[in-house]
Amino acid sequence: MVIIFNLFLRAVGSFLEFTQDTSEVVKFRDFIPGILHAARQCLASGDEDVAVIAFEIFDELIESPAPLLGDSVKSIVQFSLEVCSNQNLEVSTRHQAIQIISWLAKYKYNSLKKHKLVLPVLHVICPMLAESSDRDDDEDLAPDRAAAEVMDTMSLNLPKQVFPPVFEFASISCQNVDPKFREAAVTALGVVSEGCLDLVKSNMKPVLHIVLGSLRDPEQMVRGAASFALGQFAEYLQPEIISHYESVLPCILNALEDASNEVKEKSYYALAAFCENMGEEILSFIDPLMGKLLAALQNSPRNLQETCMSAIGSVASAAEQAFLPYAERVLELMKNFMVLTNDEDLRSRARATELVGIVAMSLGRERMEPILPPYIEAALAGFTLEYSELREYTHGFFSNVAEILDDGFVKYLPHVVPLAFSSCNLDDGSAVDVDESDGDEQANGFGGVSSDDEAHDEPRVRNISVRTGVLDEKAAATQALGLFALHTRSFYSPYLEETIKILVRHSGYFHEDVRLQAIISLKNLLIAAQAIFQGHADGSAKAKEFLDTVLNIYIKTMTEDDDKEVVAQACMAIADVIKDTGYSAIEAYMPQVVDATLALLNEQSVCQQIESDSDVDEDDIAHDEVLMDAVSDLLPAFAKSMGPHFAPILGKLFSPLMKFAKASRPPQDRTMVVATLAEVAQNMGPSIASYVDVKLLAVVPLVLKELASSDATNRRNAAFCVGEFCRNGSEVALKFYGEILRGLHPLFGESEPDNAVRDNAAGAVARMIMVHPEAIPLDQVLPVFLKALPIKEDHEESTAVYSCVCNLVSSSHPQILSLVPDLVNLFAQVALSPVETSEVKALIGRAFSHLISIYGNQMQPIVSSLSPAHANALASLAPNS
Repeated sequence: MVIIFNLFLRAVGSFLEFTQDTSEVVKFRDFIPGILHAARQCLASGDEDVAVIAFEIFDELIESPAPLLGDSVKSIVQFSLEVCSNQNLEVSTRHQAIQIISWLAKYKYNSLKKHKLVLPVLHVICPMLAESSDRDDDEDLAPDRAAAEVMDTMSLNLPKQVFPPVFEFASISCQNVDPKFREAAVTALGVVSEGCLDLVKSNMKPVLHIVLGSLRDPEQMVRGAASFALGQFAEYLQPEIISHYESVLPCILNALEDASNEVKEKSYYALAAFCENMGEEILSFIDPLMGKLLAALQNSPRNLQETCMSAIGSVASAAEQAFLPYAERVLELMKNFMVLTNDEDLRSRARATELVGIVAMSLGRERMEPILPPYIEAALAGFTLEYSELREYTHGFFSNVAEILDDGFVKYLPHVVPLAFSSCNLDDGSAVDVDESDGDEQANGFGGVSSDDEAHDEPRVRNISVRTGVLDEKAAATQALGLFALHTRSFYSPYLEETIKILVRHSGYFHEDVRLQAIISLKNLLIAAQAIFQGHADGSAKAKEFLDTVLNIYIKTMTEDDDKEVVAQACMAIADVIKDTGYSAIEAYMPQVVDATLALLNEQSVCQQIESDSDVDEDDIAHDEVLMDAVSDLLPAFAKSMGPHFAPILGKLFSPLMKFAKASRPPQDRTMVVATLAEVAQNMGPSIASYVDVKLLAVVPLVLKELASSDATNRRNAAFCVGEFCRNGSEVALKFYGEILRGLHPLFGESEPDNAVRDNAAGAVARMIMVHPEAIPLDQVLPVFLKALPIKEDHEESTAVYSCVCNLVSSSHPQILSLVPDLVNLFAQVALSPVETSEVKALIGRAFSHLISIYGNQMQPIVSSLSPAHANALASLAPNS
């Protein structure tokens, strides 16, 4: 049997190498039942080492560009599940089986969905999370770790199919008497939180109920898994998770006191990730938080001190000025860490260097500049210690220092730029060694489980290893060069030429993290180059040459780069370049930019290709929300720079854009379309009117439907959109006024919980009144309109809203004059507002003066009813009245 099976494997390998003909493919599928039968016989007779040959064959099938699997994927998955769930088999054999599931989930996931295999896979995979690992074995082969990786991959590619059964498993298992299953319950929720983020957000309360309850479990393993899950939530479920801070933060604070160092470490990580995106919400917790963190920083083992420093950095970023009372103590403690030289202490030194840079951002230039020299000296000295992670964090430290010092950073350029050049020019480290250590994995991992484990993201790539520390160092140095240039402008001149060479080279680097930073830094360098070339005789030609270089890189990135985040950054950079330089500077490149944008909207760029999969449902194609938001930002940039000349291009891009507005698309796609069209209308102005006549019939039903969306962002964008279409749509938009007013009306009622939605609804009505007051039943609309004021959150609507009100007052419109008490109260609130602009307050002052000129002493009782503060503020805007 062994000899026959080995010979068969070789024959299969040769066959697969040359098989492309459809008839041959179909013939090969006939072999699969025989392969499965032989493998089962081998397992039954104890010949596991022979049986695993079947998995090597399946591996080749999955890897082959020919459609070799067909319906046989069902029997292959069934066999793989039998093997990986059999605890009597060797760990390595089970691992081979689960790898087949993993690769199918990564490369043939539509086949799993088509053949209804997702549920059977999860029914086997979820309980495997509860298996104990023998830590003497290779941890990479551990069943719980392998199961988590499969679950992670499936959640990224099939979130709608994965979340319901995983949530059901977690809901039941969290009550299991076996702590291993309770541990598995919260681990599962943490693992799928990235891929299933929208579904987890929609079920946040019941999910948090499970995880926070597990954080109080009597078993350490369950509490550790719960802190891991919270860390994952804090990283991936932003910003929604922040709204639950009142229940989450106290639980994390309690976990910091856990008897287990493992639980503590994961809780510090969760705290750091959670606080990173907080704002003023953190203020009520800052005292107990900093008390625990400062105590831990002085009395804990090194690994806890490191995660503690990350948490302090997050608190400092969130608290901003409120962190000042703690800054001096933290900086003083960091001095001790920043002089450590023993190899085992250098990671702590790196974290301390990073933290000083973060605290410096909170303090600002005035407070930080006088005390910086010793920290600068310690940071520079760290480069002699030959520790890549320390160099990486030190580049980040100097990036922060450049940002706070601005031109005051010039004196440090001769010291830091050569160090950044040195890091950028390091050997790539390809095919050398792998830096196995990963601080974040140790901090947030569950028994080695991590849903962001780069070492296992690409199992198909073989015979390549890289020093990940060098990659991170290069990315940090590349980012630093851009920030040094941005903040020192013309003083960066001596380093410009070498920096250009490095960034151009790194824009085509093999790893996406480095390419991403190169794309960002090129934009920063472009700003510095414009300042540098202004003083040159041939400066205009040099600036044009560099702009050409940058635009060519950005366009190539949009069409050829395979990473969505890098492509998104290139799109945002082009939008910024268009805004900064104007249409004339990039006119020659517009056809290429438009073609690249069209390809992205059609989801046909390299980064949007789905590998090795057929039967793809158009509405199910995985596209990245960040990418498409960046692509959609290009259209308003085109419109602003081109004005009426944008109409033909909009004609080319309109239908591909509207594909994202289908009812089958997720809410974030539809609101992206609505927001894009609103900004295009805003930026094109009245010139859009001729175009609106053709397309408005397609847009209005979409926008009216979005006004009733359950998502506040969708309602907000829809209200803004109808306002802009009415303002710029001329007579064409007039016929829709009745429908639009009916759609907007609920947004003014008590049932609307979101102030920004109400502000945008008020802005829409204001624009409609200003363009066609005769088409609005003002006697019905104005009382509702004024009741929604003043503007409470989206102050970009203030100019439109208060201009409308003041114009009606200044023209002595009878409907507005019947509401004088309401007007005076509104004007007083605007006058006292600390956030409204002087221009808006000037409008209010003139309108109030006009009311006084009409009503004279009759105004006195109304003004007297105001508080002294409001009355004085209002009086200050109309001193001559």
